[in-house]
Amino acid sequence: MTRTLRTALTVSASAAALFALAPQAGARTQSPPASEVTAVDEIIVTGTRVQGRSRFETLAPVDVVTTETLQQRGTTEFAAALAQTVPALSFPRPSVTDGTDSIRPATLRGLSPDQTLVLVNGVRRHASALVNVNGSVGRGSAAVDLNAIPSAALDRVEVLRDGASAQYGSDAIAGVVNLRLREAASGGGASVTYGQYFTTVETARGERDEEDGQTVTVSGWQGLPLGDGYLTISAEYLQRDPTNRSDFDPNPSVVPPGSVTARLGDPEVEQWTLFANAGVPVRAGWEAYGWAGYQDRESESAAFPRRPDNVNSVPAIYPDGFLPKIAVNSEDTSIAGGVRGELAGWNADFRVAYGRNDLAFRTEDSLNSTYGAASPTSFDSGGLIYGQLVYGAEFSRGFDVGRIDPLTLSWGLEGRRETYEIIAGQPESYNRGPLGGNTSLASGAQGFPGFQPSNEVDVDRDAFAAFVEADIPLTDRWRLAGAIRAEDYSDFGGVFTGKLSTRYELTPDFALRATVSSGFRAPSLQQQYFTSTASVIQDGNIVETGTFPASSPIAQALGARDLEPEKALNLTAGLVWRAGNFDLSVDAYRIEIDNQIALSELINRSFSPQVAALLDPFGVQAARFFLNGVDTVTEGVDVVARYRLPTVAAGDFDFTLAANFNDTEVNALPDSSSVLDPVPVLFSRSRVESIQQGTPDSKIVFSTNWSLNQWGATARAAYYSDVVQPSNTPANDLHTGDNTIVDIEGRYRFTDRVALAIGVDNVFDQYPDFVPAALNSSGVLGFPFYSPFGFNGRYAYARLSLNW
Repeated sequence: MTRTLRTALTVSASAAALFALAPQAGARTQSPPASEVTAVDEIIVTGTRVQGRSRFETLAPVDVVTTETLQQRGTTEFAAALAQTVPALSFPRPSVTDGTDSIRPATLRGLSPDQTLVLVNGVRRHASALVNVNGSVGRGSAAVDLNAIPSAALDRVEVLRDGASAQYGSDAIAGVVNLRLREAASGGGASVTYGQYFTTVETARGERDEEDGQTVTVSGWQGLPLGDGYLTISAEYLQRDPTNRSDFDPNPSVVPPGSVTARLGDPEVEQWTLFANAGVPVRAGWEAYGWAGYQDRESESAAFPRRPDNVNSVPAIYPDGFLPKIAVNSEDTSIAGGVRGELAGWNADFRVAYGRNDLAFRTEDSLNSTYGAASPTSFDSGGLIYGQLVYGAEFSRGFDVGRIDPLTLSWGLEGRRETYEIIAGQPESYNRGPLGGNTSLASGAQGFPGFQPSNEVDVDRDAFAAFVEADIPLTDRWRLAGAIRAEDYSDFGGVFTGKLSTRYELTPDFALRATVSSGFRAPSLQQQYFTSTASVIQDGNIVETGTFPASSPIAQALGARDLEPEKALNLTAGLVWRAGNFDLSVDAYRIEIDNQIALSELINRSFSPQVAALLDPFGVQAARFFLNGVDTVTEGVDVVARYRLPTVAAGDFDFTLAANFNDTEVNALPDSSSVLDPVPVLFSRSRVESIQQGTPDSKIVFSTNWSLNQWGATARAAYYSDVVQPSNTPANDLHTGDNTIVDIEGRYRFTDRVALAIGVDNVFDQYPDFVPAALNSSGVLGFPFYSPFGFNGRYAYARLSLNW
């Protein structure tokens, strides 16, 4: 029996003990307040097209997270709050990874961020234009930016922890996150949250106190009548100062002793977001609906510092060296609309949605050393644009099959058009200037060279799909559901996927469920066409690296092939049990992924004279590209238990224990088609271990909510097992260690409309293991940025909220 399975069984038994050992004396028979009921009987729409099905009745595991739950903590980042609540979801906080600092990817069940499909009101959400090409978790992926939607706009979030490609299409290998927008014709609310870090930073070379990361978040929503329908408007403004958890600079002969010359931490952010969601009856039995959202985010993170003795420092501009900044402006736009009603006995839904993410990069406080003292210090470094148009129709109908529930048949059609652009920056951001004959000087803006005219692309593709789904009641206790889907892409052809699920009730309160499904993920346009020249850190050194499309001559000469879809097989089996105010679900899973897409190892010009001859015309020291061929097997267990204890004297308690145990193994690596001799290494140990050990094997969250009259409180403890930020040799691996993070929040309601909350996240100021001095010659990496809970320390906050 594996360690993961033993731990999962122990947690399952402990969860059951929540019910068995819970005190019964003094318990009240009435139900807890409606605001506290979020688990057993809540109706869900994700993973099923049967109307009126509760979370307990689903054939696959679905987590339901309310907006109230997301807001009862210090962070106002939606993705961070969701990851603190759903153990299968991880949201690390990468730093010194260029645009990924600002647009962070989330992972489900330890898989790649782009293997989770994100929906808004059941409609596919567009991805970010950013492709994560540096050393973060999710390297090589282009994922949805979850933080582009504020929690104030949401009613709840449904997380389907099961493969669902046959139901929803490409990307749904790990599961589905469905963001359900708030629907209100009246009422409203607003809140102001202020917080900052008060922490002691203990790195390898010393200790210091920090008070930084000051954050102000103002959010609100208002429900308005729209005829007989509703219009709900939500808005949020966020301003966050940066944090810095770098070590002390180890070069006192170059910089003053005790200096922190780098900046490892959260970027500086200022953003505002506006969302609207509407629905109105248009005729008998028909409703028009739609939503729209816009976010403008300005963020600024730091690159590696350039000391005064760096050959690329220009004393006339920066006599003491400089710290380049990478500024990203993200404009995210979405709009959707449709009509739904009854058509010839079928429930019909016709809809269209468009989403666009526009990223503009600037390199600030920098220079192009090949221009010498005449160099600009601020550069327009170009941009990325991704757009997605989705349109389709769905139909469902129940058929009476006797005394048992109706048989539900659903079918639908969907089309999708995607576009992707790369826009070049100003010439000084990438050119070699008058001093370019000095080969020791790097070209372009230091920290983030601009996109070049040779990088520019403007591409598109179309995809069309059709699906059929049936939910069949075989008996009063036994249900069977199945789906098949066909998709055809203009750039790589067609694919079929299928899913079969079953659920059997042994008693009205105890059921078994299981699913088998095939899945796929199409190569994204970002993975197929992204190309750039960038400064990449390899073994502590800055390496000018070219990223080339897999279809390019240079990539094919180095061993690339045209990209193909990823394919997957998902198996899940579990149980659900409820007894009074207690409910428990345990689900085991196995996910096999073949031909996974990844970003290759850096192939350095020093590898061979042949490689040097290929790279030198592009003015880069190394090359990389996307490729297929990584086969993985992921096995794990999810446990979710909840017990609600209402008492007369002590108030109402809500206990939740949720855990994810996950293990991923890489079984095959890409082979090379290169004719070079020797053949370059395409996938190194660090890339393998990043997949296998880059997210926690075990994550356990125990939380308690308490309320009594005007008072309320939340206490939460989250355990994260050791995560490895790998190198190409085990001795150089960075470990986060096993950590438990404790959060507390107290609340007082002055009136029915005014409330105040004060809390502390990471009460005991817990950090991942610091980076040893021997592995941090520059002083930049104070802590591993693979840490699943970040590396910022204790955060105190206060929140004033109003409701009307």
